[in-house]
Amino acid sequence: MSLISRLRQASFSLRRFSTVLSPDSSKTLSAKEKTRAALNLIKFEKNPSRIVEICKAASLTPEAPLDRITLSVAITKLSESNHFEIIREFLDDLKSRPDLKTERFISHAMVLYGQAKMIDQAIQTFKQCNELGVVPSVRILNSLIFACILAKDYKEVSRVFVEFPKVYGIVPNLDTYNRVIQAFSESGSTSSAYSILAEMDRKGVKPDATTFGCLLSGFYSEERFEEVGKVLTLMEKYGLRLGVSTYNIRIHSLCKLKKVDEAKALLDGMVSRGIKPNSVTYSHLIHGFCKAGKLVEAKSLFREMTFKGCQPDSNCYFTLVYFMCQGKDFDNALEISKESIAKKWVPNFTTMKSLVDGLVSVSKVAEAKELISQIKENVRVKVDLWDEIEAGLPQ
Repeated sequence: MSLISRLRQASFSLRRFSTVLSPDSSKTLSAKEKTRAALNLIKFEKNPSRIVEICKAASLTPEAPLDRITLSVAITKLSESNHFEIIREFLDDLKSRPDLKTERFISHAMVLYGQAKMIDQAIQTFKQCNELGVVPSVRILNSLIFACILAKDYKEVSRVFVEFPKVYGIVPNLDTYNRVIQAFSESGSTSSAYSILAEMDRKGVKPDATTFGCLLSGFYSEERFEEVGKVLTLMEKYGLRLGVSTYNIRIHSLCKLKKVDEAKALLDGMVSRGIKPNSVTYSHLIHGFCKAGKLVEAKSLFREMTFKGCQPDSNCYFTLVYFMCQGKDFDNALEISKESIAKKWVPNFTTMKSLVDGLVSVSKVAEAKELISQIKENVRVKVDLWDEIEAGLPQ
């Protein structure tokens, strides 16, 4: 990036920062506008103190979904740069706010600690419930277990599950058991989840599709395909229908193992059984075939899904454009990217730069210039970079 570009971007960021921090911003911006401004700033901010200032200025709370996303992005940025003490101070400050001494925020704070892999702080927060005026509940317990899963601290999942319900008088519910089964599945110990199923039976808690979805994911990941069949039989025993969500888990798992032909056979099987695939089904398959280097099949699936009324999401478009550029299929990549941009979905800078470079390499400079023009109409960041790239194209 040129010095002029960096200065322009810094100036823009400073203006946005000033707007969010302004005492009058509550008069000029709605709560949602203020959060959106904060989120955009945090994404590009590197100074940890300023990230915290932005969050505080926007008065974020977990009551609003967009605020939760913004807090999550802020914690991710801070943890990636190892500013764990700042995270602790920031969340401690939030916990001291009278309006945030609630079950909802305590639960969310522990999840944020888990995201930052600060499990000791998450557990401490659980133990502070009473002094914060919140009764330890199964919802808070489940959030702590989820925090341990986010931190990939699976031993702590087991300890919390075994000890905390007894100590704090909490009765585990279906979500508790599903989280523990998820932890076993993610840690390569899926067979251990059978003991959890047995406990659920004893306690009269009926497993659901999520329970068995975790088991299926785990056994596929461990490539224990004979156990997959046992799980499907168990589902029938519990009266659970093999619906689209179960097929999606199986298709996704096979695609991750690069067994894309088997995944496609599952798609054909579900259709023959009268189960209609959805956009998630096709998205998994398209990504799987792209990663396996089978772009022709991926493009065919993309057209098939739109023909059958399944609307592709942005990730589906981005995946195709990326892998088509990798495979030097620039014509099709251009076609798909135009469809995506028409829906206001612009693939990331690196992908689009590779497409522009690819078009130039096959003497399609005019198409490259037109694409850059469309990109600039639909993005707010790196516009100066696109100006420089456009200026450097052959005339």
